[in-house]
Amino acid sequence: MSSGCEARQGKFWRVAAVFAASLALTLTGCASGGGGGEDAAETTTSAAAEKVDAIADTVPGPIRESGKLIVGVNIPYAPNEFKDPSGKIVGFDVDLMNAIAATLGLTAEYRESDFAKIIPSIQGGTYNVGMSSFTDTKEREKSVDFVNYFNAGIQWAQRPDSPIDPNNACGKKVAVQATTVEETEELPAKSKACTDAGKPPIEIVPFDGQDAAANAVVLGQVDAMSADSPVTAYAIKQSNGKLEPAGEIFDSAPYGWPVQKGSPLAQSLQQALDHLIESGTYKEIAANWGVESGMIEKATINGAVN
Repeated sequence: MSSGCEARQGKFWRVAAVFAASLALTLTGCASGGGGGEDAAETTTSAAAEKVDAIADTVPGPIRESGKLIVGVNIPYAPNEFKDPSGKIVGFDVDLMNAIAATLGLTAEYRESDFAKIIPSIQGGTYNVGMSSFTDTKEREKSVDFVNYFNAGIQWAQRPDSPIDPNNACGKKVAVQATTVEETEELPAKSKACTDAGKPPIEIVPFDGQDAAANAVVLGQVDAMSADSPVTAYAIKQSNGKLEPAGEIFDSAPYGWPVQKGSPLAQSLQQALDHLIESGTYKEIAANWGVESGMIEKATINGAVN
């Protein structure tokens, strides 16, 4: 892929989606970044949060004494984590993690990594926590614990003047990012249902980058696009009215921050997130990135649905 990131499936095996600035969509401020190094990177935050002593005191001693929360992250996956034109790591996940760290009396230090190396690095103690839109699954919970902070599903987008029904798209062209679950599972299943019923199949049109998939819809090259719900929500927000939702979000599952199995840090993160939910900071951050549809009401640990 153009970013050099390891491909990974969306929804259950999160995909690296580049959402770069695009003339066709008149998008702004979404530059793709590199993703293979191990250097710490600077970040920005859009919502202020202050230390809460009672919660900060629950942080494991070594982390509390270091003053840092070491976060493994893979870039890019707009709007959750990507680099702005200046090269800073930004996004919904970043703003939220910065607020979490502040609540814990810590400073988040982001270290870029290959996606596949993040969980092993958490197990080995190199990172305290992972932040790359991980879907919490029963299989992954065997290796790490997850603090759930968001619900993501699949969402389609369409042109406002050309409505399409995701449940009745036989014979239509649908854009996806290559290797995502939308390409490998969702659309093949829908297409098979079409052919089993004697109808024409769905023409699945894969693209290397999510920006190209969205552009194809805008330009009328395809009838719709399918992607993880926060990716679609962000594409719609950035499209200046050229895209709109097609149908409802479906197949929702929780995103989570992975930490070492059995680590008390999970409870610290959970308490910090509940505090941000109650204070309204969580909602403010979600609204800033257009992903309110995935907000949760209470933080959980190991909430995988399958």
